[in-house]
Amino acid sequence: MAQGEVAPSPTLELAAWKQWCGALCALISAAIFLVAGFWKLSDPLATSARMAQALIPAQLALATALLAGVTEAFAGVLILVPRWRRWGAWLCGVMLVAFMIYIGVNYTKLAGEDCSCFPWLKRAVGPGFFISDALMLVAAAIAGIWARPPESAKRALIVLAAICVFAGAVYGMTVLRQTGVEAPREIMVDGKPFNLHQGRVFLYFFDPECSHCDAAARALNQHKWRGVRIIAVATANPQWGGQFLSATGLKARLSPDQEKLRQVFAFTDPPFGVALENGRQQAAFTFFDQQEPATGLRKLGWIE
Repeated sequence: MAQGEVAPSPTLELAAWKQWCGALCALISAAIFLVAGFWKLSDPLATSARMAQALIPAQLALATALLAGVTEAFAGVLILVPRWRRWGAWLCGVMLVAFMIYIGVNYTKLAGEDCSCFPWLKRAVGPGFFISDALMLVAAAIAGIWARPPESAKRALIVLAAICVFAGAVYGMTVLRQTGVEAPREIMVDGKPFNLHQGRVFLYFFDPECSHCDAAARALNQHKWRGVRIIAVATANPQWGGQFLSATGLKARLSPDQEKLRQVFAFTDPPFGVALENGRQQAAFTFFDQQEPATGLRKLGWIE
């Protein structure tokens, strides 16, 4: 028998295949969870509003938004790093299963709504939602099963601490931006110049196709306002703004200057409201539910 050649080992070839497949699944999972996590943390107040729209109790929405953002970002880092990949796969899997169970329990109420998981990507709650999450669960499982044993837990906890510090810093800056902001002096309203630096003005940002915006507008129309002028600003499809006001009954005037206003008042998704007095922001409202913005407006003395 010739001794100079050694036949390739099928076991080693299979191990290499598993390694590459696991790494690819880990990379895909990391991209998904990192984007989702840091997107939530980039604007925690807007994320908390989306959590409330997803039926999370309002008093828990902000804490849930921060926890979800931190956990998703941490899971993305863990599954990306080979030494922590198995831990990351477990964390990704637990979150995906928990999310699917939550949506399943509330499916009747949330069917057709945007799941608010990723920026730029609109995923409506429906059969496709469970299919896509199941595929992500499979990818995380493959990445974890074919990963090497985890190690360096202390360093992983340092990463978690850094993400928490980042989340706290962004939250603090977001809160500071919500008070005392000066509005542009003039915008166009119904084809004419309108001075925002005179009296009380409530800016209401909406999407004509948003069911939450529709419900919020109808609620705003029920208030007895005290010397407040309401300016409605469509963030999409402005040509339908008039129909939206007619359908909801909201007594407001329309402004097309959403880009100009959004340079000053930062938010992610409507509905969003800003209370201005003589051009200065008194409060910003990302929650529109049974309590807000009525409670905040009543404290300001803007509604009876």
